[in-house]
Amino acid sequence: MKVITANRLLNGDVVWLGENGSWVERITLAKVFEGKDAVAEGLALGAEAEKNQEVVGVYEMDVTVEDSVITPVRLRERIRATGPTTHPQFGKQAQAVSA
Repeated sequence: MKVITANRLLNGDVVWLGENGSWVERITLAKVFEGKDAVAEGLALGAEAEKNQEVVGVYEMDVTVEDSVITPVRLRERIRATGPTTHPQFGKQAQAVSA
């Protein structure tokens, strides 16, 4: 399973492609893609958003889904999803995003 991620061009925030094709700031709202064709569709939407200068650095990332909770597989992606590791009170952790 994969989600599509990027950074918002306007402010650099980490974002994920959501169910309705919009870019969301919470991985919990990301659309999960299964299969090569579905991932290719998601990447195509990301490429279009990049072309329109909405986001930059679009790529797919591996996730697991357990009890409807999306969890990044790689540590790097978990950090991107939750915010800084040195001061969690300032990151997305402070807003109750599970990692």
